[in-house]
Amino acid sequence: MRIFSHIAIAASLMTVGIFLSSCSKQAEKSEDVRPVRAIVLDAAQQQVKSEYSGNVQARVESYLGFRVGGKIQTRKVDVGTVVKPGQVLMQLDPQDLRLAQAQAEANFKAAKSNFELAEFELKRYQDLRKTGAVSQSAMDAKNTAFESAKASFEQAQAAYKSQSNQAAYASLNSDVDGVVTAIRAEIGQVVAAGTPVVQVAKSGELEIVVGIPENNVEVVKRANQIDIRLWANPKEILTGKIRELSPVADAATRTFIAKISIVNPTPKQAASVKLGMTAAVQFVINTPGSFVKVPLTALYQEKGVTSVWVVEKGAVKLVPVQVGGVSGNDVLLTGGVVSGQTLVTAGVHVLNPGQHVVIMEPESKPAAAEPYLTSQALLNSPATQGAQGAVK
Repeated sequence: MRIFSHIAIAASLMTVGIFLSSCSKQAEKSEDVRPVRAIVLDAAQQQVKSEYSGNVQARVESYLGFRVGGKIQTRKVDVGTVVKPGQVLMQLDPQDLRLAQAQAEANFKAAKSNFELAEFELKRYQDLRKTGAVSQSAMDAKNTAFESAKASFEQAQAAYKSQSNQAAYASLNSDVDGVVTAIRAEIGQVVAAGTPVVQVAKSGELEIVVGIPENNVEVVKRANQIDIRLWANPKEILTGKIRELSPVADAATRTFIAKISIVNPTPKQAASVKLGMTAAVQFVINTPGSFVKVPLTALYQEKGVTSVWVVEKGAVKLVPVQVGGVSGNDVLLTGGVVSGQTLVTAGVHVLNPGQHVVIMEPESKPAAAEPYLTSQALLNSPATQGAQGAVK
């Protein structure tokens, strides 16, 4: 009985061993193939697009003030009033100016009377000198008196004309066709000569004024294209050109003021642009070299080295790259990869060199949107630095 029992136990152990052996063979680990998303690289020339907001202003805008001092008596315009040449804008109290004019007139009349008397006396002495009735010294005295009276008369005449003009300066008139854009003084206020009291924008050419940060001044200078969009009508794109770029930063904003003229607007476009409107000005410049644009998620950082995973024959390999700049959520590569290569864009931190992958949802282009490139990508990239001298 014991012999049969031992045989049964041995048979059972053998059966268990065979079962375990078969189970271990089935549990062998299969090769890890990871699904990834990837793009096919396409190197192309990029664009720098720097956009800034500004407002519409007149090319010529004057700050008008009285040519004499006094107390403002009347104001005949408001902000937004359309004015014509010669139209009265403000008036001073003319009382003091009229009194000064009357005084100058009286001095002029007195000097004129003295001059006429001196002229008559000189003529009479000239007749007497012909007969020898008066001496030469008396004749010289009369001639000197005449010249003095003449000079006094001319001086009084000039003073009278000047004071008459001063009295006329009590009215501030517009010199041009335009629109009042600001009122800087009110009725009852005493102003000095030359103090700006009214601001008038001349009708005609309008321009957009924007502030440019110092790090993008060079980009703006070399812009190949300038697009203007009004906030009131963003679908309408106007063409602009730089009329003036300040060489000195504004003391308040620390930006460089750029004045952008509108180039050849149609009558409809010109009519749609109004003073004070808000506008967005976009400066576009083409890069002299080509860049490969990839999503930021494609970068793999390790030990201070930036790399990407390139797919070749179903497996990935790590390739170091050079970043030339940032474009929104994308980066621009200037070296390490070339057009036509397949690049992993998602899951880069769970891959290993030589690992097999399966590509999900392949894309032929990195993005369908227009490329936007920062100024650093233009100015700091090797391709650009070598061609900066050729870009104007």
